[in-house]
Amino acid sequence: MKDIKKDILVRVYLVYLGVLLFGLFIIARVIMIQQFEKKKYHDMALKQEIHLFELDAIRGNICADNGTLLAVSIPIFEIRMDVMTDSITDELFRNNVDSLAANLSRLFKDKSPSEYKDMLWEGRRNKSRYLLIQRDVTFPDLNKMRKFPIFRRGKFKGGLIVLAQFERELPYKSLARRIIGYESGEGENKVYVGLEGSFTKNLQGINGQRLMRRVGGQAWMPVDPENQIEPQNGDDIITTFDINLQDFAESSLRKELIADSADHGCVILMEVQTGYLRAMANLGRTKSGTYEEIFNYAIGESQETGSTFKLASFLVALDDGKVDLETPVNCSGGVAMYYGRKMEDSHHGLGVITARQVFEKSSNVGTSKIIFNAYAATPQKFIDGLYRIGINRPLNLQIAGEGKPYIKNTKSKYWSALSIPWMSIGYEISLAPIHLLTLYNAVANNGVMVKPLFVREIRRNGQVIQRFRPEVINPQIVSPATIRKAQILLEGVVEEGTGACIKTPNYKIAGKTGTAQLAANNKGYRKGTKQVQYKGTFVGYFPADHPKYTCIVVINNPKKGKYYGGSVAAPVFRELSDKLYATRPDIVIPLPHDTTISPIPTAHAGQMKELEATFAYLNMTTKSQNSQAIWAQPEPEKNGIILISKGVTRGIMPDVTGMGLKDALYLLEQQGLRVLVNGKGMVIRQSIPPQTFISKGLPVIIELQMKTEKPKSQG
Repeated sequence: MKDIKKDILVRVYLVYLGVLLFGLFIIARVIMIQQFEKKKYHDMALKQEIHLFELDAIRGNICADNGTLLAVSIPIFEIRMDVMTDSITDELFRNNVDSLAANLSRLFKDKSPSEYKDMLWEGRRNKSRYLLIQRDVTFPDLNKMRKFPIFRRGKFKGGLIVLAQFERELPYKSLARRIIGYESGEGENKVYVGLEGSFTKNLQGINGQRLMRRVGGQAWMPVDPENQIEPQNGDDIITTFDINLQDFAESSLRKELIADSADHGCVILMEVQTGYLRAMANLGRTKSGTYEEIFNYAIGESQETGSTFKLASFLVALDDGKVDLETPVNCSGGVAMYYGRKMEDSHHGLGVITARQVFEKSSNVGTSKIIFNAYAATPQKFIDGLYRIGINRPLNLQIAGEGKPYIKNTKSKYWSALSIPWMSIGYEISLAPIHLLTLYNAVANNGVMVKPLFVREIRRNGQVIQRFRPEVINPQIVSPATIRKAQILLEGVVEEGTGACIKTPNYKIAGKTGTAQLAANNKGYRKGTKQVQYKGTFVGYFPADHPKYTCIVVINNPKKGKYYGGSVAAPVFRELSDKLYATRPDIVIPLPHDTTISPIPTAHAGQMKELEATFAYLNMTTKSQNSQAIWAQPEPEKNGIILISKGVTRGIMPDVTGMGLKDALYLLEQQGLRVLVNGKGMVIRQSIPPQTFISKGLPVIIELQMKTEKPKSQG
């Protein structure tokens, strides 16, 4: 018994000793923390209660060419109140809380005055320093709140706490939405598409910093807001788009898509000399049957082009001297066989016609025979010609999503003996509408291929920090003689060929229709099956005799029986060109000045001082429009001669019409231009219009003519 009792006591003493030691350890640890580790844990506590937050910079605006806002960050405010600030006494609060509650209720209409009053009193009782009043408050409503009782005392005396957030707003809603871009995803997965994405580094600015203290739960209150690091707002992007033309392009495209019950389509309008994109519409059919901007078909949908590619084929053959406009071609009734495979024209019956007529009537058989007979033995030479033009290279656009151009060569594993004839008419190749438009624009621009541009300027605080000038990507795609022949071909399509449906007496159009048969899901091109789809295209420029704009219209898979490019796409082109002709005075050619009744002697434009001296020698009175001008154009008036100033600015195309060759060469070469001269006499025409942005090395053609000659026709 004694051994058992002794054993129990030993165990009890051991337990007591353990408890005593544990207690002594706790006491020692408390003393250690209090005396030696106090600062460490105090700092840790502060870190949990105080945190440095980033202040988002205001994202820059995206604007149309005239400054109209296309995308803007709208401020949205969260309103809180420091109910316990020292300046709000009990008497002040009690005397004004009813009025404040009534005003809040009247403004937001989400709670009754009594509910707002209860909320404010509860915040007062709980000594809230960060009471939530309202979220998503607009700027006009915030201004109204600043005049409410208590709040009108100011930021510190009135306890008003304003936290700004910004939401992206598209003032024109869905108009050009795919081009402008938008935010997709959240948090770390948030990305921007369109121009919002391509220029996000410029738009996003630099974030600031603000010290915040936790006031309960997930609520944080600013600490010393006067000393926060302010964000640097983003830059503004000035696009090349004309919002009125964009609206008209979309409405015209939508109307045609609805009429044809088509799957989707696009329109692109580009300035010839600059490459500035003035409108780009992309509309696709949704599940509900409406048409919205769901994909950027204009730059991202790379497909077989069909007959519009025939221009490239003719450019190569003409430039290589394999064919001329009047070369006879046997179209064999509209049917030809190549290695057992039949090629047909859309309309049979064509016999022996000229190469010009082959193009105008868009004969598949005639085009393929021209190219096959010229290049079947040396197919790579045809491919080299296409590569020389540059249509196989990406454009490296200012916006992401460009479809990859595909022009295969003889080393491709997909090359066959059939490739040459079928490539010649736009099959076994792949181009996006923007690539095709760039080719046609080069022909309109006398052989100079320029890069399509979406953005003209980047501005910071209203000042231009970067300007995107026209960029030449191929200074001469083919010889000037070949370009002129190609222009004749394109004009003939509208005058006499498949595009005659849009011919107008008001101005000349040059272009090409195209109808591509597309196979779906690798099921072939069998006619009469549901798998076959068609794409109608019209691409061209206007006015043909002094091109200002190039345009492409693509209608994919129309289902109402008509699918030819001349039937579904050309009418949209005509609507847009008519709109421009009616609203853009620079398109209309001014009537030539009649000099036969003028007493003024033959005089070219030239240096102001030389003209004044010359007319003074002839005892003729002159009056200068601008006495400081260096260059001038003499024009007769009732009492003598007026010298109209011709301004010259670096990087801007000068007006050299009316000048002699010596003065014109001097001015143009001073601008760094490569000058090509046709004729003799005085300058009557220049290929780059005055006041156009230019860059060094750009070729310009000037045509000269003696005053006694009859003016040449532009064809």
